[in-house]
Amino acid sequence: MSKQELESIAQAMVAKGKGILAADESMGTIKRRFDSIKIESHENNRRAYREMLFTTKGIEEAISGVILFDETLRTKASDGTPFPELLSKKGIMPGIKVDKGPVDIPFFPGETVTEGLDGLRARVKEYKELGASLPSGAP
Repeated sequence: MSKQELESIAQAMVAKGKGILAADESMGTIKRRFDSIKIESHENNRRAYREMLFTTKGIEEAISGVILFDETLRTKASDGTPFPELLSKKGIMPGIKVDKGPVDIPFFPGETVTEGLDGLRARVKEYKELGASLPSGAP
């Protein structure tokens, strides 16, 4: 990855007046969110919720990038458009949360560590193929 490419991505992410939307809720987090409003957490409801966010009129005026979860990167809108493509068409960079989330540390009750280095190269390559905005030098 070149310095210019990295700078270009960084500048696009911090565009004046825009922010980054963290839509990278894990399955457990989105289930808790849905449970709190008495909505069943199944694939169609998660897709509809995220599609509502990503198709909000004028979202591209306020959002420069969206951090997606693995499931979300692979999901298509109701019209069949993959979410990364839908976002890109609006000038929004689709990003991806690459870690696998927290797991308990053996023998240390209540302590967790984030997993995800194992297999990272292969996941990054696949995420790029699925439409995540990654530098051209990524695997």
